[in-house]
Amino acid sequence: MNNLSGFDRNLGKSGLRVSCLGLGTWVTFGGQITDEVAEQLMTIAYESGVNLFDTAEVYAGGRAEIILGNIIKKKCWRRSSLVITTKLYWGGKAETERGLSRKHIIEGLKGSLQRMQLEYVDVVFANRPDSNTPMEEIVRAMTYVINQGMAMYWGTSRWTAMEIMEAYSVARQFNLIPPVCEQAEYHLFQREKVEVQLPELYHKIGVGAMTWSPLACGIITGKYENGIPESSRASMKSYQWLKEKIVSEDGRKQQAKLKELNHIAEKLGCTLPQLAVAWCLRNEGVSSVLLGTSNPEQLTENLGAIQVLPKMTSHVVSEIDHILGNRPYSKKDYRS
Repeated sequence: MNNLSGFDRNLGKSGLRVSCLGLGTWVTFGGQITDEVAEQLMTIAYESGVNLFDTAEVYAGGRAEIILGNIIKKKCWRRSSLVITTKLYWGGKAETERGLSRKHIIEGLKGSLQRMQLEYVDVVFANRPDSNTPMEEIVRAMTYVINQGMAMYWGTSRWTAMEIMEAYSVARQFNLIPPVCEQAEYHLFQREKVEVQLPELYHKIGVGAMTWSPLACGIITGKYENGIPESSRASMKSYQWLKEKIVSEDGRKQQAKLKELNHIAEKLGCTLPQLAVAWCLRNEGVSSVLLGTSNPEQLTENLGAIQVLPKMTSHVVSEIDHILGNRPYSKKDYRS
């Protein structure tokens, strides 16, 4: 059994302890999988020591939050043992139902809480930056929902380092609450932001990284080696971009690198997905890696990455770097 207990990390420099692997609900909950499978996944995760469950108001048009809430209620899990996070930006069809205006942050979060049947979330994220709303308004609204007890912390998702710094400065200037965490895409083929920009922010202002897509939307599972399987995400209409990415010249080069990485995985006695997830976890600046899986076998396999983590020696990591050839240059290596 993959037990994650003892591997918890602080979310940024906050005191909140999160499991180093979390379960995300993008694409799967209310979409690709049935509610029964969603319950199976959450149960396996929770019983393995995962405490972090991430969703968003936009996932499956709100259905993902409803399913998540129903499962938590049905399982009678102690609310205090869970870290529930949601993201706001795309709410409804009306102009006032999206973005990061004070109105949408407050109404959007109320809507999320109703769907999940919860009194509060642990972290509310701004699901992307909003150039139409002044930063002061965003930070004030996030501070307000925290002071009202609707959230414990707030964070950002897909924001640039500069935008996060601005939010922090505004918070300091007006004695408001700064963000604790940035959600960012991070995997073997996408490294710059999480390995160069975010460590700098962590050291300056304590913002941690919660990362998503450790398997690059499934590219790193190796399932696209011989084309696009019908049941996969890349075969879905709204994921045309993913399909194009896979069949492109770059995509083919990635598949070749994955074959080489597979040899390292075999040497370590693990699967390629486990290697990829453990590789994300080896980065100490990462508070938690969100997994998105569509079946129990996949989830159990991914959770097994925790056993591979101790094998991620500097020698293995530099072997992987050598194959990838994409290690970002950083002005200052924070790990040294």
